[in-house]
Amino acid sequence: MSGSIIAALVWMIVVNLRAMFPSKDNHWKFAYAMIAVGLPILIWVYLDHGLLLAGVLLLGAMWVMRWPVIYLTRWIRRQVGQ
Repeated sequence: MSGSIIAALVWMIVVNLRAMFPSKDNHWKFAYAMIAVGLPILIWVYLDHGLLLAGVLLLGAMWVMRWPVIYLTRWIRRQVGQ
């Protein structure tokens, strides 16, 4: 198994484990940190394995961290609507 896939799986496990515990700020600080760490891992997976596996990883990350995606979608809709 390649290093990029191992890093992606470790990232997914850490994010899932952290999501199981309560947080005063609803995990937003942790989400920002995990997005900052996850993007280079996603690029690494893309460079090693191509678009299909990187797309699967992106969908998995969006599934786990859905609230940042929802807020980003709402923000984009507001910007386009004006």
